[in-house]
Amino acid sequence: MTHYRDNSSTSRDRSNFQTTWGRMSIMASALLAWALCFCLTPVTAAAQRNGNPDNQDLDPTLILISIDGARHDYLRLHEAPALSELAAMGLQAHTLQPVFPTKTFTNHYTLVTGLYPARHGIVDNNMYDPQTQQRFSLGNREQVQNPYWWQGEPIWVTAAHNDMVSGTFFFPGSEAAIQGISPTYWFTYDESITNRTRVETVLEWLEMPDPERPQIITLYFSDVDTAGHNFGPASEQVAQAMHAVDTEIAYLIAGLKARGLFDQVNMMVTSDHGMAAVDLNNHIIIDEAFDPSLAEQALYSRELVSIFPEPGQQDTIVATLQQNLPPQAQVYTQETLPERFRFSGHHRIAPVLVLAEPGWAMLRRSWLEGMLSDGTIEQVRGGHGYDNQAADMQGLFIAHGPAFRQPHAIDNISMVDLYNVMAAILGITPADNDGNPEVVSQLLRP
Repeated sequence: MTHYRDNSSTSRDRSNFQTTWGRMSIMASALLAWALCFCLTPVTAAAQRNGNPDNQDLDPTLILISIDGARHDYLRLHEAPALSELAAMGLQAHTLQPVFPTKTFTNHYTLVTGLYPARHGIVDNNMYDPQTQQRFSLGNREQVQNPYWWQGEPIWVTAAHNDMVSGTFFFPGSEAAIQGISPTYWFTYDESITNRTRVETVLEWLEMPDPERPQIITLYFSDVDTAGHNFGPASEQVAQAMHAVDTEIAYLIAGLKARGLFDQVNMMVTSDHGMAAVDLNNHIIIDEAFDPSLAEQALYSRELVSIFPEPGQQDTIVATLQQNLPPQAQVYTQETLPERFRFSGHHRIAPVLVLAEPGWAMLRRSWLEGMLSDGTIEQVRGGHGYDNQAADMQGLFIAHGPAFRQPHAIDNISMVDLYNVMAAILGITPADNDGNPEVVSQLLRP
């Protein structure tokens, strides 16, 4: 199920990877059964099979685990014993502050590049590029795999520049050959692949011989974010999703311990953003607050709307919005946007932005009519994309391993600062980034 890429030959046709995926998918059930049995094999047998002596010291190794949509207080609100124990024995931040906008692709890519969106180019989950007149969306596989959108240097590319092997089991950016380089092992995103298969694959990677074993690994879980959107952050469904993901992390920890690797491998557990409860009765009909025909493009979400005016129409659009919007939504231009957002200077950032207050939703008229007809408007939902200083937008951060100060607690860490930490753990020089290098010494042992 793993895609292989020879980083020394960047001209390889990407269709080869899709062919590999198809062939390997046929073997998925057999591989999973093998993996489950393998986990029960004694460490000695596993080590002998791979030609590695027991408890051999690994090269610096990091597993980056993303729990999409896990709010900073979810360990208190919902039962997650494995994560709670990991936090108690390791390093935990009270909050992980995302960058603006507090969207999934935006923050995941900041996490692995150390750049603000205005520099790495992934300015939202859905984007418009006025220079090429192309649109990017999460579900558009062609654009997701197009390197044009992905600027900056993610940690797996930095690793490749240092002759390190990497493995990504899903992560925004990992499907595109950025700078002509893909992760050594990678997957096309497929939400049907179970979390257990993802964890088993990570354990398999760690059992590989030295030249093939990844030193930087990413692992991604979407369950908590999906439940939060559909039912709200305080829901039983989010509690169940947190418990399910916690079970998989417990399985990973048990697998590391069985292989004598738990105290050798570094783990960083993060989320990309938090989640705010949203009552959809608190809504604004955004496409009736201005004339969409005056816009070249308008990209809508419940929290943030990006408007690219037709030439000469910006002042009219802004004035109409200011007249029609309630106080729960603010209209900004690039000149009036708060400087602390660090969200200016890239051509994909819209000239006009409308930002809702946390807990409020901006709806198109067609969306509202659909919700009224099927009764779903009464269901409490969850949302993110709001001001990145809002309390409910803050994320989760836990770390454990030989590189980290532990047990240790810190008040707050910023998403943009973690790329430098990852590079320091791996012992490689980071690419140019926006992070604060002093954070490295705050989190890592001398």
